[in-house]
Amino acid sequence: MLVSTTGVACLFMVFSTGCIRPSKVELPTPAAQDDALNRPFLAPLELTDDPVQDAIVRVVGEVSCSGTLIADDLVLTAHHCVSERDEKGNVLTRDIPATSVHVELGGDDLPWGEVRVKAIVTPACGYEQGTGDLAILVLSRKLVGMPTFEPSVSPPHLEEEVTPWGFGRCAMSEGAIRRQSRPGGLVNAVDRGVFRADAAICPGDSGGPVLNNKREVIGVISAAVMDTDARTRDSAYFARLDRFQQLFSAAREIADGASASELPPYRSCELP
Repeated sequence: MLVSTTGVACLFMVFSTGCIRPSKVELPTPAAQDDALNRPFLAPLELTDDPVQDAIVRVVGEVSCSGTLIADDLVLTAHHCVSERDEKGNVLTRDIPATSVHVELGGDDLPWGEVRVKAIVTPACGYEQGTGDLAILVLSRKLVGMPTFEPSVSPPHLEEEVTPWGFGRCAMSEGAIRRQSRPGGLVNAVDRGVFRADAAICPGDSGGPVLNNKREVIGVISAAVMDTDARTRDSAYFARLDRFQQLFSAAREIADGASASELPPYRSCELP
């Protein structure tokens, strides 16, 4: 069972106010990061030789997170990355407006492209972390020619090796923000809505993909025990994708022009 840390996050780790201490965190913390930068649009750069990397993007709203292109007009990220917060930084059970979010393309601190979001598709749970910590962003335009990932419908398995990816940056990290893989490990626990493995996670990694050895996306980064060093591996919690197939179907329909009110219920957190 995950423990909510919203009220104490600033005692241990960067959450939404930028405070940090060099001591190690004792509780898993949502791995989002404040981002108030207004970054310029740069001329497009050549894509990398690895489509896995080019499909991983940066999601910027009230906090900064990571995400994955799962279609040319859909981005998968974490629900808590688009949850509304009050003036004290406490997470509320509603989403921010889609117009408050944009997606940055490119692997470094300065993006070469940016696209707006026209709709946010989320379940009725996972506003802070854990089960249902998934969000699908419907983009305002198609990103023709960009590589994409199709989310796996298979459940995670114990002892399966996983590797998280993200744009996070720990306090002791050198250099600018950039897309990178994180030291991962073997899945050591599987629950109905989440799975766990020891991994090195930094603020800003939330919503990034969790890949297995087949380079399939089987989850998104939700929360983790973190300190200021990007090399420290500790308990990390990842939201499962296979339990929320109705959410992915709804996002596809909304991207194709359907109204959310016209669709069958898709926000349920009553897992099979």
